[in-house]
Amino acid sequence: MDRRHLLLGVSAVALSGCGFKLREGGDFAFHKLFVNFPEDPLGVELRRHLLGTGKLALIEDPQRMREADATLDILGQNRQRVIVGVNASGQVREVQLRLAVRFRLRDAQGVEWIEPVTLQMERDLSYAESAALSKEIEEGLTYRSMQTDIVGQIMRRLGAVRKRP
Repeated sequence: MDRRHLLLGVSAVALSGCGFKLREGGDFAFHKLFVNFPEDPLGVELRRHLLGTGKLALIEDPQRMREADATLDILGQNRQRVIVGVNASGQVREVQLRLAVRFRLRDAQGVEWIEPVTLQMERDLSYAESAALSKEIEEGLTYRSMQTDIVGQIMRRLGAVRKRP
């Protein structure tokens, strides 16, 4: 038992000495954000991440839009499933899933802090007709993973924005 306490103490000292620190939410150039996107899975996850920072107040009522320091617009999203490989008998063997999200960030005066930009992800999946149901579930999970990655990219970009003089 004394060895465990000693090891725990040494570990704590070593981690504090190396600069280890848990990841924090970024500092944003705005405090009140008007969010202009639908209640779809992407919007729900993005909203959850924005609120999870503890540093932003989200405004969703268009009547109160003028109170916001900035506006985040999701201009569109597109999901595609493209067949990229077939076998000799014409059966699908490989598909590619694509997710693209277009967004922008502007201040209260309409000046764009992040001009409209499209974030894209692609993932390849094998496919077997005999396992169509399980492959459909796998596609759903893959789209969710891609969506989470894109939300993370949006959050990092929002955290990198600085007010222009």
